[in-house]
Amino acid sequence: MSGRIIDDDVEDEGSAERLIASQVSEKSLLSTGIRVGTLVKTKSMAQFISRTRGDGLHIIDVGKTLSRIETAGRFISRVNLSHVVVYSSREYGMTPVEKFAELTGAIALTERFMPGTFTNPLYPKHIDPDVVIVTDPAMDAQAVDEASKIGVPVVAVCDTDNLCENVDFVIPANNRGRRALAAVMWLLARSILVQSGLLTLDQPLKYSIDDFETKLVEETQ
Repeated sequence: MSGRIIDDDVEDEGSAERLIASQVSEKSLLSTGIRVGTLVKTKSMAQFISRTRGDGLHIIDVGKTLSRIETAGRFISRVNLSHVVVYSSREYGMTPVEKFAELTGAIALTERFMPGTFTNPLYPKHIDPDVVIVTDPAMDAQAVDEASKIGVPVVAVCDTDNLCENVDFVIPANNRGRRALAAVMWLLARSILVQSGLLTLDQPLKYSIDDFETKLVEETQ
């Protein structure tokens, strides 16, 4: 199902690369591990893999990652950002999700996803989202399933071993590394703000990729 929500958009790797030009170099971006996948390759993710290393790890085509971030940003910028839900059940996803929501005005969910959040209007914390963003469709399966049931588009950061059932648009990237996930969410936030006209290409974000990274307890002591 990936790509269904943006049939009218055309991916442009050249314009996507301009998104990072003013604030982070390609070398710095690659150092986050954004393109380093897993030892497993699913059929749905094979199209995003550029090569396989000698140790068996699959490497994601970072050009496709950037172009898809830009396309997702263009789509998301067209909806009411206060009705966009970004969710991560991963501990490492907490800071990226919270910073993303702070910058864009989206709704951040980082606690356990309670059944009925999207599907049960009687649930006290019920939300009617227009778009749902998740950092891992496997870990965040409850949110993906509920969004699918009510017909809400799902944008998901998917690693090489992810299955993409009920995902409407895939952003291929390492979704397990702390810095990699921070980089993806930073790039997506920046893309949305640029596409919304709230930020120019040469204007810096309030936060850096490092600010988006969830720090371990021992690192903060």
